[in-house]
Amino acid sequence: MVTLCHPIRIRASGSSASWRRRNAAAAKVLCSVQQMPPPPPATAAQSTIKVVIVGATKEIGRTAVVAVSKARGMELAGAIDSQCIGEDAGQISGMDEPLEIPVLNDLTMVLGSIAQSRATGVVVDFSEPSAVYDNVKQAAAFGLSSVVYVPKIELETVTELSAFCDKASVGCLVAPTLSIGSLLLQQAAIQASFHYSNVEIVESRPNPSDLPSQDAIQIANNISDLGQIYNREDMDSSSPARGQLLGEDGVRVHSMVLPGLVSSTSINFSGPGEMYTLRHDVANVQCLMPGLILAIRKVVRFKNLIYGLEKFL
Repeated sequence: MVTLCHPIRIRASGSSASWRRRNAAAAKVLCSVQQMPPPPPATAAQSTIKVVIVGATKEIGRTAVVAVSKARGMELAGAIDSQCIGEDAGQISGMDEPLEIPVLNDLTMVLGSIAQSRATGVVVDFSEPSAVYDNVKQAAAFGLSSVVYVPKIELETVTELSAFCDKASVGCLVAPTLSIGSLLLQQAAIQASFHYSNVEIVESRPNPSDLPSQDAIQIANNISDLGQIYNREDMDSSSPARGQLLGEDGVRVHSMVLPGLVSSTSINFSGPGEMYTLRHDVANVQCLMPGLILAIRKVVRFKNLIYGLEKFL
């Protein structure tokens, strides 16, 4: 058994005092990641992962229905939502053939069926922050792991989930993003931050919701507290044209909202005589599916809460 401890660091935009309070609270949360020993050889039926999707009629849920149905070694076992009750999950997702999996609003009934078959199962949760804790608890009661992608989930909920998963010895991934490209962008930014003292984040989104984005906040979080102070020459500038200051290390973000733009995040570093730009563009929700499939395959091997898909890369 390998045990790793990862402090959860979640930052949000706002005042410096608010930033420090959230960081102090986050520092108290540890995710113990315990990888299970290699299992004995299994039959084809036993090795198939049965997947239940909560929030199956959302855009990301419908896309996940198709991705899971086509993934090797996986089987869609349930589609949960309060919309489109009784309709076939495959048909509402645009598949050519029905899956004969109706959309239900009873998670417990679906979990009970999987538990009776003694199959390996994973609940993928695209629901709402207020429902996540109960959904993970229900899944654990029937021996299923969980993958949670609910971007607005509160730190307090993650803390409670971490304690519950430790006690229940159940695997759960809480993923701020499922985009592998976004994670690679963040990792490259961390490497670059040790070599450049000027940085600006520029992002574009088609809708003006929750700006700066969680991606920009996470990037600023990742490259802060590394002993580097950025943009010293105008760090104290209060001009709105200079963008929003995230944290206390001088990282600024500029957000553009223009209809027709793809979602894009670029990190612009500069040094004497050069610019270094990292950029990630997202065309649609399909970009999250490779990360989701990876998360489903990996989470069944763990017995605690894991925060961040990057732990699986």
